[in-house]
Amino acid sequence: MSATPWAAPFAPSPVTATVSVPGSKSITNRALLLSALADAPSVITGALRSRDTLLMADALRTLGATVVNDGDNVIVTPGELHGGEVRCGLAGTVLRFLPAVAALAHGEVWFQGDREARSRPMGTTLASLRALGVKIIESGDGSSPLPFAVVGEGRVHGGEVRIDASESSQFVSGLLLAAPRFDEGVTVVHVGPAVPSQPHIEMTVEMLREAGVEVDVSFNRWTVRPGPVRGRHWSVEPDLSNAAPFLAAAAVTGGEVRVRDWPVTTTQAGDQFRTVLADMGVSVEHETHTGCLVVRGDEGGRLNGITWDMHDIGELTPTVAALCALAHGRSHLYGIAHLRGHETDRLTALESELTNLGCGVTQTDDGLVIDPAPLHGGLWHTYADHRMATAGAILGLVTEGVRVEDISTTSKTLPDFEQRWSQMVGV
Repeated sequence: MSATPWAAPFAPSPVTATVSVPGSKSITNRALLLSALADAPSVITGALRSRDTLLMADALRTLGATVVNDGDNVIVTPGELHGGEVRCGLAGTVLRFLPAVAALAHGEVWFQGDREARSRPMGTTLASLRALGVKIIESGDGSSPLPFAVVGEGRVHGGEVRIDASESSQFVSGLLLAAPRFDEGVTVVHVGPAVPSQPHIEMTVEMLREAGVEVDVSFNRWTVRPGPVRGRHWSVEPDLSNAAPFLAAAAVTGGEVRVRDWPVTTTQAGDQFRTVLADMGVSVEHETHTGCLVVRGDEGGRLNGITWDMHDIGELTPTVAALCALAHGRSHLYGIAHLRGHETDRLTALESELTNLGCGVTQTDDGLVIDPAPLHGGLWHTYADHRMATAGAILGLVTEGVRVEDISTTSKTLPDFEQRWSQMVGV
């Protein structure tokens, strides 16, 4: 944790800037994993280099792949998978994607994580592997399976497995990504309430298909056929969820922010932030001639309150909640009960921190009701959660005296956030 809280820059005038954001964490980590399972070396261009992606790269090296940085490229050469110790940090993509890969290794693969990772739901991942015949060793204290080991035997038979993935789409993606290397592939059937963050599963399916893997999809059912994962060139899009705070800066200050290289089509959930902003009364334009997404805030930064089902875009909730706290009128964000199992309990964290700055917040069974009120400065706690940190930065643009407890937690997915933010604000 940072020794001194970060003084969030205050913007005395509308923010006007053109910004670039690094590559998508979700795409980068999927590309790294698929490249490690491929039949030939792969090259990844535009890969994000952050704590989460470095943890993934180190984990794959531990398991036997060669991952080399070469300028703007990352070169991944598959190798024979073997046992070792994987350090997951707080990265859900490492914690939930790699156990299925570890089952293909020869030997025990032990998984360790940050203290906060012990509160992240993991039972479905381990139960699904056990249902497929994989041996798991749990040595946790009962409140969490961490640390645990996957006992790899070099192969997994595969077949159909029924799971409840209502706590995280990563339970589905983790099985699908390794499934081409299973003897019979895998069919994942979801039974339970709706799976959250469906765009992330769509991303997984699209990337598997791009690697030459046959995938069939129907309602709550995904089948990956066994076969080779092709080594290829991956080009990583900018991380649209990480772009959201910068776009929000235009909305709350009545300014104009352009984000470079916004994709025309994408499976990233962050793309839906455009629609949220439009509903709040903000001008949003995708300039085809420049490739920029341009957000222009209303004069004075006026925002409308909204009622939004955030189920598929839960990762945007801290950013959207910050905007709602500055809006005119009540907002209701719902469909996000699963956020209680993210890096922190995001619903409780948002309720606590927004209330601390003077906003009216009521937590519901599956969301938040936000009643704006004049905000004041104060210490904004981050709970080791990168998106809580950036939400505090947004509020600080128009609320003097906001101090963010641990801004360094943004390194999880957005290196140098402080410098990028200060440069945008012009301080």
